[in-house]
Amino acid sequence: MRSALCLALACTASTAFAALDLGDKAPDFTAQAALAGQVFPYSLHQELAKGPVVLYFFPMAFSEGCSIEAHNFAEAIPEFKALGASVIGVSRDEIDTQKRFSVSACRGKFAVAADPDQAIMKSYDAVLTLKPEYANRVSYLIAPDGTVAYQYTSLNSDKHVEKVLGALRQWAAKRPPAK
Repeated sequence: MRSALCLALACTASTAFAALDLGDKAPDFTAQAALAGQVFPYSLHQELAKGPVVLYFFPMAFSEGCSIEAHNFAEAIPEFKALGASVIGVSRDEIDTQKRFSVSACRGKFAVAADPDQAIMKSYDAVLTLKPEYANRVSYLIAPDGTVAYQYTSLNSDKHVEKVLGALRQWAAKRPPAK
């Protein structure tokens, strides 16, 4: 019992901060992604040209917490879209796994990208410290100019959608009206 508590505390303490802070330039990337079971080349640069991007990292497709989090993002997609944002999830899973995950947990409503070599995870400092073979649970809001507008790190999947959606609303409220 004590060792489990120590592990939980160490895991929480080691994941409290992400390397990218507000105003930092978000690393650009391209990756194979899947949306509703269809594979396509995803480009962060191209998505940012359309509006803000919510980029979230998750440890492993089909694990309980990751499936719940993906479902929560899927349910909130209409709200993200109403604010002009797109959502992309990233994990180290292979593209064949992401194809299935994009249909089941993501409900075909947003894309998930494969990062089997962890290049994207590493560039965003989203590698889980105690289990480096997995992504940490980190969510970023990236403004169209490519800067980090918000980041939230917590292994608890319950608050990511709420926190990022709240940050997106605040970001959208501060923008001048479109002409």
